[in-house]
Amino acid sequence: MRERKSASVANGKGGASAKVRVGRDAVPAQVFYGSGLLLFAALAALAHLYAHFAWDVAIARFIQSFDRPWIFASMRAISIFGDGWMPYVLTALTAFALLFFGLKREAGALLLCVGGGALLNDLLKFLVARPRPAADLIKVFSALDSKSFPSGHVMFYVSYFGFLFFIGYALLPRGALARRLALWGAALLIMLIGPSRIYLGAHWPSDVLGAYLIGGLWLGFTLNLHRRHKEAAAKLRA
Repeated sequence: MRERKSASVANGKGGASAKVRVGRDAVPAQVFYGSGLLLFAALAALAHLYAHFAWDVAIARFIQSFDRPWIFASMRAISIFGDGWMPYVLTALTAFALLFFGLKREAGALLLCVGGGALLNDLLKFLVARPRPAADLIKVFSALDSKSFPSGHVMFYVSYFGFLFFIGYALLPRGALARRLALWGAALLIMLIGPSRIYLGAHWPSDVLGAYLIGGLWLGFTLNLHRRHKEAAAKLRA
């Protein structure tokens, strides 16, 4: 009887301490998401009031000052994955590939991440209603009718290639060449899409910054939701 009682007490203390640890671990995440959302909300409010900022023009002109044909071709090539129907095709093909390899939850999480990010981007563009960069201020290589804040290309790259980075990191064997290529490729595309959109005159730097910010928060939220769902499914099978 004493042994059973002591075991139950120990289990009770262990459960309580585990809950305390989980609560403590959740605090940094709450601070991170809260701070990120506040920062984005402030930037979005200013973007709604101002068509551009002084530092937008200065940074955009500096980036566009590197006027070489091969740079333009490179910047154009980097942006191509976010043009037209390309995001839908890439996302659908990747989801089918994940299903083929039996990764049903990953396929669902990818669709949520990319699809939810696209809907969020459309909503934010509608609410902020910021015009595209003007051709009399910087070089605009292709005029676009849609709104500017936040950048849809950047949000797609963060959602899609960010999720691929997670898949490569979590599932591919450590030290494998395929893993290194997947991680470096996804990371480089995410880092370069912002400068690409600025160079092409499609977005102001603040549009790109806002997209990186809200896109990163949405990616983190989706991955956390995916992790929790897998943990809950594992507990049900145990």
